[in-house]
Amino acid sequence: MTIGFIGDIVGKPGRDIIAKYLLNLKSEFGIDFVIANYENASHGFGLSVKNADELFACGIDMMTGGNHSFDKKEIISLFDTHSIIRPLNYPQAMPGSGILRTAILDTQVAIINLMGHYAMPMVDNPFTAITETIQQLQLEGIKHIVIDMHAEATSEKQVLLHLLKDKVSAILGTHTHIGTDDLSIIQGCCYVTDVGLSGCRDGVIGMDAKAPIKRFLTGIGEYFDVPKHCKSMLQIIVFTLDNNGRCIEAKKIKYYDSGERTITQAFMEIDNQQ
Repeated sequence: MTIGFIGDIVGKPGRDIIAKYLLNLKSEFGIDFVIANYENASHGFGLSVKNADELFACGIDMMTGGNHSFDKKEIISLFDTHSIIRPLNYPQAMPGSGILRTAILDTQVAIINLMGHYAMPMVDNPFTAITETIQQLQLEGIKHIVIDMHAEATSEKQVLLHLLKDKVSAILGTHTHIGTDDLSIIQGCCYVTDVGLSGCRDGVIGMDAKAPIKRFLTGIGEYFDVPKHCKSMLQIIVFTLDNNGRCIEAKKIKYYDSGERTITQAFMEIDNQQ
C-alpha cells in the first residue's frame, strides 16, 4: 500500500494548494490513502466544520491534530462524524480519540496522533502512552502503524524513532512547519523529523512576517495572521509499505504555486549489525 502524509496545513493558502494538486498527485503516484494534519487549517488556528468538509473533498482521507486541535470548539462534533483524531496523550476526559483503526486495501492499519512535552500544553507522557498502545496493537495483530509525532523538540521525535523503529511503519514529525532533510527508512520504518507546512512559503511558519518581526525586535506580541496573498507550497511524504508493515520506499514531493515541483528520495539505512 502507498500512503501520503501532509504536514501542518496553514490557512486558506494551504487548503487552496491542496485543492489544486492533491487529486492529481494521488493518481500519478498511486496513493491509496492520504493523512494530513489539520491543526492550523482554519486561518492558522484549529479546524472548522466548513474547512474540514473542504479538505476531505480535496482527497484527504483522515486528519490528525496537535496543540491547536481545540482552538475551534466546533471540532468536538467532527470527532463523531469525520475521520479526525487528536493527540493520544491528551487527558482521557478530552473529546475524541488519539487513534484511528481503518482498512486500506483490505489490510488493517492504525494511525496514531501523539504530542510532545517541550513547549506544549500539559499532556500525559507520550513515550509511556505510545508504548502501551503499540503493545495493544501488536496483540491485535496490527502491523501497519503510522504515527504523527506533533512536537517542538527534534530530540523527542528522534527518541520516538529509536524506541519504535522496529515496531511501527512510519513516524512523521509535525508542528515546527519547517521541513527537515532527514527523510530516511530505518529498519523498515519511514522517518522524518518534520514534514513541513503546506501553505505560505514567503512568510514566517506560514504567517505574515510583520507580527513575528515586531515580537523579536520589541518583545511585544501580536496576533499571527495568515496572508491573503502569498507564494505557497504543498509538501507531502509518499511511502510504500509491504505486507508486514515495513516501509520499502519513500519520497518527499514539494509542489509550488508556480507549478514547479521537486522530488527527494528517502535515504535507506542498512543495519550492518543484523
